[in-house]
Amino acid sequence: MMAGAGVWSRVPLVLTRRRAFDGPGDPTHEPITVGLPFPFGAVRDAALLNLRDACGQRVPLQARALERWRDGSVKWALLDFQTRDDTTIFNVGVGLRVSDVKGIELTQTAGGVLVDTGAARFSMLVHRPFPFASVAIDAREVLDGEHSGLRVVDGTGRACRVQVRRVVVDEHGPLRATVLIEGTVASWTRPLLVLHARLHFFAGSGAVRCVVTLRNPRAAVHRGGIWELGDRGSVYVKSAALEMSLGDGPPADVSCSAELARPLDRILQPLELYQDSSGGSGWHSANHRNCRGVITTSFCGYRMDTLSASAGGERATPLVTLERGKDRIAVTMEHFWQNFPKSIEAHDNSVVLGLFPRQHSDLHEIQGGEQKTHRFTIAFGRDRMSLDAGQWGRMPRIAHSSSAYYCATGAIPYLVPTHADGMSAYDELVASAITGPDAFERKREIIDEYGWRNFGDIYADHEAAFHAGDEPFLSHYNNQYDAVAGFAYQFMRSTDVRWFTQMEELAAHVVDIDIYHTTRDKSAYNGGLFWHTYHYVPAGISTHRSYPTGENVCGGGPSNEHNYASGLRLHYLLTGDEESCEAAIGLGRWVIAMDDGATTPFAWVASGATGLASATCTPDYHGPGRGAGHSIVVLLDAHRLSGDHAFLEKAEELIRRCIHPEDDVEGRQLLDAERRWSYTAFLEALAKYLDYKAERDELDETYAYARASLLRYARWMLCREYPFLEKPEILEYPTETWAAQDMRKAEIFLLASRYAPEPERQALVKRAEYFFEYSTGALRRMPTRGRARPVVLLLSHGFMYGYFRERPHERAPESRVAAGDFGGPPPPFVPQKTRALERLKPRSGALLARLVSLLG
Repeated sequence: MMAGAGVWSRVPLVLTRRRAFDGPGDPTHEPITVGLPFPFGAVRDAALLNLRDACGQRVPLQARALERWRDGSVKWALLDFQTRDDTTIFNVGVGLRVSDVKGIELTQTAGGVLVDTGAARFSMLVHRPFPFASVAIDAREVLDGEHSGLRVVDGTGRACRVQVRRVVVDEHGPLRATVLIEGTVASWTRPLLVLHARLHFFAGSGAVRCVVTLRNPRAAVHRGGIWELGDRGSVYVKSAALEMSLGDGPPADVSCSAELARPLDRILQPLELYQDSSGGSGWHSANHRNCRGVITTSFCGYRMDTLSASAGGERATPLVTLERGKDRIAVTMEHFWQNFPKSIEAHDNSVVLGLFPRQHSDLHEIQGGEQKTHRFTIAFGRDRMSLDAGQWGRMPRIAHSSSAYYCATGAIPYLVPTHADGMSAYDELVASAITGPDAFERKREIIDEYGWRNFGDIYADHEAAFHAGDEPFLSHYNNQYDAVAGFAYQFMRSTDVRWFTQMEELAAHVVDIDIYHTTRDKSAYNGGLFWHTYHYVPAGISTHRSYPTGENVCGGGPSNEHNYASGLRLHYLLTGDEESCEAAIGLGRWVIAMDDGATTPFAWVASGATGLASATCTPDYHGPGRGAGHSIVVLLDAHRLSGDHAFLEKAEELIRRCIHPEDDVEGRQLLDAERRWSYTAFLEALAKYLDYKAERDELDETYAYARASLLRYARWMLCREYPFLEKPEILEYPTETWAAQDMRKAEIFLLASRYAPEPERQALVKRAEYFFEYSTGALRRMPTRGRARPVVLLLSHGFMYGYFRERPHERAPESRVAAGDFGGPPPPFVPQKTRALERLKPRSGALLARLVSLLG
């Protein structure tokens, strides 16, 4: 472990495959990007980090800080390096870094960006084809720019103009550089789609890792709070395909490897490989219905047609290369079959990647505020990294340290490795997510949770608890309880790459599908996170959005009670994924926007906060609850990532609005489990706020206020709380989820014990032990313990028990401000809408009725 700045010591780093497969060995030339935490004070400057292989030889390294400790030292750093042989073990240390690479040259001009990697020169220009205006190797043009680019055909069959509007350098390092491209499809003033892309370039290579997003910027209409396919805010696309052409000349040689385990074989063009469905047993699942309720998958798996033969298979991850003389273009996509429909073609000296392929039996509907990010690799030329891109572009390796190191850095509070003392029952329960019959990846097959809109999400099998039909019950988890964070925690506790894979796939899904990417709806919805699909009601054609048409389905939309950013932040820190970073900060902005009364039509009657950021269960409850709790945690995550103090100020505003050190806790009626169970989520958020303030050494009056409030409620819990399932008669659905929710109580007692004096501290610890043992014991006795919701709850809740067993006497810092008198609790918060309607009461009933009908 790092001993301190300027001191050489080793941090282990290992390269690992995401999945095992029967195919060629690991590539020897591959770009690696990894986020790594460091202890407080250990690394003063990321520029001093260096990398050595297992033999002690220096390896060129690019490093930059992602987050810092309060003293300015590096808390998380993003590392980039390149493998050049079969080495899989490295060590990171502190000391003088010597670079032996020429690096990447970038030139930003008014018209775009020029990139010279040393092996190839790329130009990306406004008002020119996307993504490349030209590609040259050894002063020889490889790409025919005029016959290359993104082609989009709308639902009427009209070819749409793709306009590149902005090209800027996003990151400039010696080993990896990123260019950001923004544009529109069809119209600048009212685009059919918005284009957003990041292109990653690597020193000494013509390989480019592409991250291309197509977004429908319109708002959904969601009449009656119902969010379904066929909404008037949707746009329809017949095809969207990226073409890379060698241009006129002799016919190019075409080679194709359709699946990971298959060799690259020469074929006769034209080639057409089309993945129509997942290729699994549920390929014709009702999960793939269109807005008319018609299942659009036509056959199982993929078909491949060439000039001389036709063949088929189940699950393609193709690599296609064009070669003519010295020129070569290779194209591949990592999650090709999982994101069906997809296609790849080779004809007329071009390779065409179908992002939304023309071969699909139906139009591609992109809902209002929905987007899809396509990740693929294009390699030009014959440098070693480009030649190996057919492997790493399809299945990139990940780099990671040891679980002992992740936990020891303190960068993630309360983290302990798996198999710590007293944790065997807990570890067994959470491991069911990646192994055994209840593994999430295995349960995807039940409803065929594949396709570009579905892949990455978790099948919400717990919602099928009361389903009696023969067909699988369709429901989507949609990141309830922040499964992305849970996967990240468990990966760092174990370094089992199955957790990492689940984290990456779900994060990509959440960013694209579960967040409402529009600015054209009301502020309470714009940029928000959709709820999981409705409890115990089939999702139908609502896809992953909250509310389908159904009996007793009331309707709704994005809400503060379902808002999670911690997993996206951790995904960014572990991978450097900028899309997750932007999404996490965006969710923080949503919290502020939804609570801003100046943005609502009520502003002309009543100013002040709307209360939408703090309400839980009903619009008039603004005490401790998950609505405010989730808002606070998201604001803290956004502050960590952006440094914008407005996020921290808003979090403190919500704390003071919802809790007070002298609250009448009994009067909150917190034992009303159905309506008030989530006060525990708020107290956990309060503890995270205290930890963050202590980490920043801001032991001020607000810290004292929050500390006193946490202890007030923990003392009440000590006397009054009990396991939920001890009184099943007051629960609407007394399922296994309630036993998992009891783990939150164990955590609150542990967290509060850090602030309590003796002997109260011991009483809190004992109560924590009781609830931890109760939760794990009760779940182990339940045959439904492997369902998605209880497992996801435990992924993020419970591991800190092992930490407190190892550190039974750890104390939180005292406030530097005397607790004193905080005054009595303030008057109950009244939301803007309530105040506005009260003021309008003396006016005509007709006016009031009209206003209510307009504003909802």
